[in-house]
Amino acid sequence: MPVLIFLARISDQSIGTLRLMFVSKGIRNLATALAFFESLIWLLAVSQIFKHLDNPLNYIAYAGGYATGNYIGIYIEGRLSIGSVIVRVIPRKDSSELLEYLRANNFGVTAIDGDGMLGQVKILFSVVKRKELSHFIEIVNRYNPTAFYSIEDVKVVSQSIKDNEKVERKRSISEMLFWLRKVK
Repeated sequence: MPVLIFLARISDQSIGTLRLMFVSKGIRNLATALAFFESLIWLLAVSQIFKHLDNPLNYIAYAGGYATGNYIGIYIEGRLSIGSVIVRVIPRKDSSELLEYLRANNFGVTAIDGDGMLGQVKILFSVVKRKELSHFIEIVNRYNPTAFYSIEDVKVVSQSIKDNEKVERKRSISEMLFWLRKVK
């Protein structure tokens, strides 16, 4: 019985961790479905503990499954890399090469002038898909290894530079096809 309780708690806690991630990203339908299964599994685990209150291994299995489920849920969430983040970079040296290279690699970057503790600085802002974050940070570290950066989750992104380019390409192709049909 302790093994089943342990596995049930791993399952429901992993699902719960993922559910919270989906809630924070605004993915309501999936979060709702996960909540159903999370609570169902939890009820099954707790009912087994109440049926066997005399077995202290059940308590240990419950707590161990909870902790392990948290770990596994966080691991899965990191591997899924769903959503976007905003990265703020304050380079410690000239940022023109960094800015040029980021843009050449299809990262939309906005640069503004700032007044830092040690004088004038450039502040770079970029909304990056979480799957591309490590590549973005590699570029920053390659071109400006002493740069300060901070990263925050973004709940909603209205439109990115890449989205605009896709729309423009689709529009160009559609217009071209329209004119080709007219020529025939």
